[in-house]
Amino acid sequence: MDPRVDKVAEVMVDYSVAVKPNDLVLIRMLDPLAEPLALEVEKYVLKAGGNPVFLMTPSRANEVFFKYASDEQLDWLNPMHKWLWEKVDVMISLIADANTKEMSNVDPARLSRAQKARTPLSKTFMKRQATGELRWTLTQYPTQSAAQDAEMSLSEYEDFVYGACMIHLDDPIAYWQQMSADQERLVNWLDGKSTVEVKGENIDLKLSIEGRTFINADGKKNFPDGEIFTGPVEDSVNGWARFTYPAIYNGREVDGVELTFEQGKVVKATAAKGEDFLNAILDTDAGSRYLGEFAVGTNEGVKRFTRNILFDEKMGGTVHMAVGASYPDTGGKNESAVHWDMICDMRSGGEIYVDGELFYQNGEFRV
Repeated sequence: MDPRVDKVAEVMVDYSVAVKPNDLVLIRMLDPLAEPLALEVEKYVLKAGGNPVFLMTPSRANEVFFKYASDEQLDWLNPMHKWLWEKVDVMISLIADANTKEMSNVDPARLSRAQKARTPLSKTFMKRQATGELRWTLTQYPTQSAAQDAEMSLSEYEDFVYGACMIHLDDPIAYWQQMSADQERLVNWLDGKSTVEVKGENIDLKLSIEGRTFINADGKKNFPDGEIFTGPVEDSVNGWARFTYPAIYNGREVDGVELTFEQGKVVKATAAKGEDFLNAILDTDAGSRYLGEFAVGTNEGVKRFTRNILFDEKMGGTVHMAVGASYPDTGGKNESAVHWDMICDMRSGGEIYVDGELFYQNGEFRV
């Protein structure tokens, strides 16, 4: 086994979620390919005194479900999932797609319907993680499918993943602790500010952050991590954004997305490819046309687009926005079954002004 797998597990268990004795720890294997990492995570959970339980999704389970499920079955909420989401102390999710395109041809109306049925889980998750009652993290286990999406060989992709996690360093936890301190300075500077203006060749957007909190994403909830984010005031967003990279949702790739906002709502959504799918997801529910997140990526280890939002949204020199649900710990109030991140590169003349003061320029912080 690659020794870096063991190191990822150790950092996630000991740093990201800091498992304590008697914690009930859910290890979610989103594909059986994640088994090598899952077993290492189990080892470190046991060493920390936690009680691990597994939830494993077979390969092709979603393909079978959406092919054969009736409307009533799309509307069904798994009571076991409901219990787990309400009871576990820690949730560790391991992504390891055997086929990242598995959902590409699923009717978006069926996707939206199933997603609506899971709204109670989303609300429970958002509420419990905001209060600290639920500690969670997720990561990507390198697979051939993910490597193909990134246009890399598997060994190249493994180097990329573990490099973005800083696992190659002698003391990766010390790195993430230092990043946390550096980003805390930025978050503190933003505290109490009101207005954000984002300008560039691909964006002209104004939004309010009054009364909202920026979160320091420092390797605890995503691994790897590297961003600062908040939930904008829901009806404050005005302007437009043209997203630099394809926006990917449930394995479906939408290219050339451009969104126009008026009083917080997406009033126009176009795309060079996948426009019907884009609008179908935006019509999922009352909150899916409003921004739930505005963020700045800070991970300098992510140097290229990989079609994996876990890495891509962290890319240094970019901002990203998510339509749909906001995280309550930001002060955001938008509720939706959707949370879809889209990325805009800021390294060619992009600027962010906060209360009229230059905060960010050409992909670098200026305060």
